Amino acid sequence: MKKLSPLLGAALLAPLALAGCVGGGDTEGDASACPWEADESVDTTVRIGYQKIPNGDVVVKDQGILEDCLPNATIEWSNFASGGDVIQAFGGDSLDIGLVGSSPATRALSEPLNLPVQVVWIHDVIGAAESLVVRDGAATDIAGLKGKTIATPFGSTAHFSLLQAIADAGEDPADYNLVNSEPEQIAPAWSRGDIDAAWIWDPTLSELKADGGEVILTSEDTAAAGKPTFDLAIADRDFVADNEAVMDAWARAQDYAVQQITDDPDKAAESIAVEVGISTDEAKAQLAGYVYLRASEQVGPDYLGGKLGTDLFSTAQFLLTQDSIAAVADESVYADGVNAAPAQAAADAE
Repeated sequence: MKKLSPLLGAALLAPLALAGCVGGGDTEGDASACPWEADESVDTTVRIGYQKIPNGDVVVKDQGILEDCLPNATIEWSNFASGGDVIQAFGGDSLDIGLVGSSPATRALSEPLNLPVQVVWIHDVIGAAESLVVRDGAATDIAGLKGKTIATPFGSTAHFSLLQAIADAGEDPADYNLVNSEPEQIAPAWSRGDIDAAWIWDPTLSELKADGGEVILTSEDTAAAGKPTFDLAIADRDFVADNEAVMDAWARAQDYAVQQITDDPDKAAESIAVEVGISTDEAKAQLAGYVYLRASEQVGPDYLGGKLGTDLFSTAQFLLTQDSIAAVADESVYADGVNAAPAQAAADAE
């Protein structure tokens, strides 16, 4: 099995040339369009890293909610292919807020990175949206894939779920040919016949299913086995401490987007379709693969209010067995790496 070396951590501290497009900073917000009273006193630059995942973050981006509610701020959005890339950007001091999976968030808080970041929001709880898809007839369970090539982005929540599924089945990861592939590389590799399976998310997951793939396991299954995964927002500690008004507005915008996903999924799906590059019907279908939490739920003991820190600590213990981190930090580091204050401010405004 190919493993992530702890030496990778040193490389993550190098500045990263941001991938994809940057937007938001070149457009002016409309304070009158903010769903609540806009805060015109903030003139800070906010650097946000997002991914093309169907959740509230892309709804906020497409609808310009943050720009409208902080009309005098400069909002810079940068697109990333994976949480690993977002972590690199934080290592290079290129982001203030960014979306990562729970596995990359754990690595950021662990040795050797020890990045000064905090988890400030849960974008979604991952369910069937991340799944193990295999070629038709190739296997019916994880044991049947021994000796075969499975692609997944290393260090991602999908990678974590794959390794956990192998362990839960009592199998040895060394018996599998695991290859590190970014989402945009997986579909072409599948078409060429280079891989037999992949644990991946949409839109790549849907592409593989349409090309003869069959789902045999999902992240919902691994969550049921006690190993949940999340898409999280992390933020630079100093930025959070110095920009309370920004963080409160940002969290309130995220909460507004989650409410829209729940109460007006057609409108939310239109924004998701634009940002992710899929049809509106596909966007609505993909929403079913995640659980979305309002701020009032997030601040409770099962999430930001307590258990999430424990989940990150458990994730670190598992990642250490895979050489994905150099050492597990004290449990208090993961607890202190969760900051519920922005979500609490949004909950108070619900």
